[in-house]
Amino acid sequence: MSAVWYEKLGIEPVAVVIIALSLMLATGFLMTRITKRLKLPNVTAFIVGGILIGPYVLNLVPDRILKGTAFLPDIALAFIAFSTGEFFEIEKLRKNGNKVVVITIMESVLAAVFIFILTFFILRLQLAFSVVLAALATATAPASTIMTIRQTGAKGDFVETLLQVVALDDVVGLVLYSVAISVAVAALSGGSFQVSSVLFPVMQNLAMLVLGAVFGLLMKLNIANRQKSDNRLIIALALLFSYCGICAAAGISPLLGCMMMGTVYINTSGDSLLFRQLNYFSPPILLLFFVRSGVSFDLGALTGSFGAIGSAPLILIGVLYFFVRIIGKYAGAFAGCQIVGKDRKVRDFLGLALIPQAGVAIGLAALGARTLGGEMGNALETIILSSSVLYELIGPGCAKLSLYLSGSYSNELEKMVEVSETTEDGAPKTEVELLIERIRKIQEELPDHDENEKAYNDAAEEFESLYRNIYNQRGKRKLL
Repeated sequence: MSAVWYEKLGIEPVAVVIIALSLMLATGFLMTRITKRLKLPNVTAFIVGGILIGPYVLNLVPDRILKGTAFLPDIALAFIAFSTGEFFEIEKLRKNGNKVVVITIMESVLAAVFIFILTFFILRLQLAFSVVLAALATATAPASTIMTIRQTGAKGDFVETLLQVVALDDVVGLVLYSVAISVAVAALSGGSFQVSSVLFPVMQNLAMLVLGAVFGLLMKLNIANRQKSDNRLIIALALLFSYCGICAAAGISPLLGCMMMGTVYINTSGDSLLFRQLNYFSPPILLLFFVRSGVSFDLGALTGSFGAIGSAPLILIGVLYFFVRIIGKYAGAFAGCQIVGKDRKVRDFLGLALIPQAGVAIGLAALGARTLGGEMGNALETIILSSSVLYELIGPGCAKLSLYLSGSYSNELEKMVEVSETTEDGAPKTEVELLIERIRKIQEELPDHDENEKAYNDAAEEFESLYRNIYNQRGKRKLL
């Protein structure tokens, strides 16, 4: 079946767009039914679903749909980056201390250094391509790790350190990417490394960072005191989209600015409900973005080589990138924990939980591909997409293994919670009494609701309360 099928039936262009988008949404959702049984993250389902309806299998999405949705990477990453800003409350940063920062910088930078040495010095690839691919190696996908932690009920110093590292990890990746893409553009423009050619893009990013802070203040002034959730969402989206439009017009990535917008908003308003509302709104957009990435995935490129980046076959670059990044992440986490004096179990097994790579890396690859263009951009996106699927396949298993080896969880009930084995009188408790007490303690530690569910349960209760008031007022009027 071919995308020409749309044209043969004489369907109107508007109908073609609607059908294509519905196919992308439906395929992404249906694939999650399969990956859920395999205990794989949704990102894997979306990418594989996109490949299935893409040009190499069913070819159900016309090229013009891909061109017409070129804005999706900017919008999707704006949501991701803005949500990241919530983790940068000043009070939380003070509590976390400097240890997590050191570990995060070490595991991110060492992965980037290893990939740059591989691509530029060993494989002799182009500098622009090497530096951008190295920057993308820093990003980690926290979803798989967090999902595994929730499934196992793991806790302790290892889990706390891991959650803090994955929260900061993408920030380091965003900063390194902004610098790397500036260096790449300077290298492609003429090959001469004048200070101004590198500093000018960096200054542009700093200016957009300041503008992001201004937008964050505007968001606080217009949203924080509003009670109606629909108005809050409309204003937030208007400001996010406006900022993305300004960045697109300037040819600058909106990521750092959107992250600054979220950081300023959470620190000036203390309103975390908006982040949950946006997280509830964003899944269809993120689904379309990842499915679109799968549709545009060039399977044929894996078997060839690109003269624009070097003579090495792309499949060789992808395989080496896959393994070398894992080595860099593990070595960096090990070295960082050693420097700050973390416990041996944290030091030895933290790197295993930092393997997954998906959302931010795929989004940055899409932006990088658009900036670099041509064969170089196509090669960059192909490597990141193919490796992300593999990382998401092995990531949850490695994360679970790291939690088990670090002693963060146990399948034995006796080790899951600690309870006193004697009564207040000193008499030993029976096995039944110990079992009941352990079950009660586990129930106490379970969260009441998921954050998104709680946010919208609150909204539902607010709506129900409003409806009851209106109903009661009408009832009183009838009585009168």
